[in-house]
Amino acid sequence: MGDELTVTLPSDLEIKMVRVFDAPRALVFEAHAKCEHVKHWWGRGNPLDCEMDFRPGGGYRFVEHAPDGESYAFRGEYREIQAPERIVQTFEFEGMPGQICVETLEFTEEGGKTTITSVTRFDTKEQRDGMAASDMSEGAGQSYDALAAYLTKLS
Repeated sequence: MGDELTVTLPSDLEIKMVRVFDAPRALVFEAHAKCEHVKHWWGRGNPLDCEMDFRPGGGYRFVEHAPDGESYAFRGEYREIQAPERIVQTFEFEGMPGQICVETLEFTEEGGKTTITSVTRFDTKEQRDGMAASDMSEGAGQSYDALAAYLTKLS
């Protein structure tokens, strides 16, 4: 498995994305835990406004400034954080308020490489299908490409 993003639909309510990074788990986790890192890769590497209170019960809000001049805002709450192996958070695109999904990110390391397994759970199959039909996997792939590039600068 290379540096490609793998996207599957393990159930009627879930989207699963898996990507391997050539960096240690602690570093990959850290890149998710602080705005100083997140702003370099989240949102496909576009300019990003970032607010984070990285603790269970804390929240985040990211505003991506796309090249077309549009801004896209996302927010959520951290439900569970087990450094450096797991983050559970809600995720809501402010352009579609009230459609809140739950993301579980698992970080595993083998041979100095880290695999992120992200499972996003939706309330309905229609929400899952709508997200699967959007450019979500393309955007996630671009963001993870930006993360991979950023991690090479950190290590």
